[in-house]
Amino acid sequence: MKTIDDLGLLAGTKVLVRSDLNVPLDGTTITDDGRIRASVPTLRRLLDAGARVLVVAHLGRPKGEPDPKSSLEPVSARLAELLGQPVRFAHDTVGPEAKAASEQLGDGEIAVLENVRFNAGETSKDDAVRGAFADQLATLADVFVSDGFGVVHRKQASVYDIARRLPAAAGGLVQAEVEVLRQLTTQSARPYTVVLGGSKVSDKLAVIDNLLTKADTLVIGGGMLFTFLAAHGHSVGTSLLEEDQIPRAAEYLAKAQELGVNLVLPTDVVVAPKFAADATPTIVNVDAIPSDQMGLDIGPESAQAFANIIRESSTVFWNGPMGVFEMAAFAEGTRTVAQALTEVDGLSVVGGGDSAAAVRLLGFDDTAFGHISTGGGASLEYLEGKELPGLAVLEETS
Repeated sequence: MKTIDDLGLLAGTKVLVRSDLNVPLDGTTITDDGRIRASVPTLRRLLDAGARVLVVAHLGRPKGEPDPKSSLEPVSARLAELLGQPVRFAHDTVGPEAKAASEQLGDGEIAVLENVRFNAGETSKDDAVRGAFADQLATLADVFVSDGFGVVHRKQASVYDIARRLPAAAGGLVQAEVEVLRQLTTQSARPYTVVLGGSKVSDKLAVIDNLLTKADTLVIGGGMLFTFLAAHGHSVGTSLLEEDQIPRAAEYLAKAQELGVNLVLPTDVVVAPKFAADATPTIVNVDAIPSDQMGLDIGPESAQAFANIIRESSTVFWNGPMGVFEMAAFAEGTRTVAQALTEVDGLSVVGGGDSAAAVRLLGFDDTAFGHISTGGGASLEYLEGKELPGLAVLEETS
C-alpha cells in the first residue's frame, strides 16, 4: 500500500486524514487520551510538510444524527494542546463550516471536523448512500491519508469509500500497526505466547482458531476462563459462563493437545459473593469454587505462573484483562500480567481495547510495552485472518 512518502510534496495540499479519536469521555472530560496521542505523529508530519490538514473521525455510536454528548469538540481542544498549535473546529462534517475550513486553512494549519457518524451515510449498508457521503467528503481535499487503525475493519465512507475517490495512502500509525500484526502472524520470534482474557469465549473464537496453529502457548484468563473450566468438568459457581460454548472450549483443549500447543488455564481464582467493588474477595482453587460465589480475577498463583511464561517468551500478544481490573480487589491478575509484558526481551503487544485501558488505569507508561494497539477489534480481526476493508482498499488503489 502507498505511504505518505508516495504522495510527493504536500505543501499547500489539502489532506483529509481519517484518525481514530474515539476516546472515553466523562461528560466533556477525556479519561484516556491514548488514541489522540497516537494520532499526533502523522498529523505533525503532515503539518511540518506544509499540508492543510482536515481531520475526520468518530466518537461513540450516534445514530446518524447530531448528538452533543458525542461531539469531537473536547477532542479537538486536547489535540491542540498535544500539537502545540491552534486547531480549528468545524461544527459539521461536510456542511458550511467544514467547507470554510477547507477553503481557509493555510499551509501547516489544521481543522477537526465534527463527528463523522452524525451523518447517516457514514455507516450505511447501502453502497450508494455511503458513496454519496464519500463524494461530499472528497470535495474537501486533494488527497486522503488513512490513519485510524481502530476502524480499518469497517466498510464505512470515511474509511473505505473515500479511498476510492482521492489519491490514498496509509498514515504512520496504520503502517506501524500492520507491521506489528504481520510479525504476530507470519514471522514471530519463538517462544510465542498469546494471552487472552475478557468476558466471553464467543468473542475470541476465530482468533483462538487461527492462533492455535501459530503460537507455542495460549494462556486463558478473564471471564472466558470459566467456560474452559466447565469444559474440564469443574463447577464455576455463579461465574460468567457461556454454556453453549462449553463443547467448543473442549474442542480447543483437545486441538491444543493435538498440535502440541501449551494451553494454560488458571489453577486458582479470586471469588466474591457479588459483582461489586466492596465485595469480600477469597482465593480458591479452580476445582473448589463455592456454588454461591463468582470468579472475578485469576488468583496469585496463576498470575505468577502466567507472568513466568510471559517473561520467558520472545513474542507476546495480550488481548483482554484477567479480571475486573476497574475494581482494586480484582485488579492484581491484570496488573501482574501487564508488569510481565514490560519485562519481555522481545516483542510485547497489548492488543487495544480493554487491555490498553487497563494498563493506563493501572499506571503503566505506554513506552514500557513494545506496542499498544489502538484498535482492539481491528487487531483481533487481522489475527483471525480476515480481510479488513480499510486496508484492502489501500492495497487495491496502490
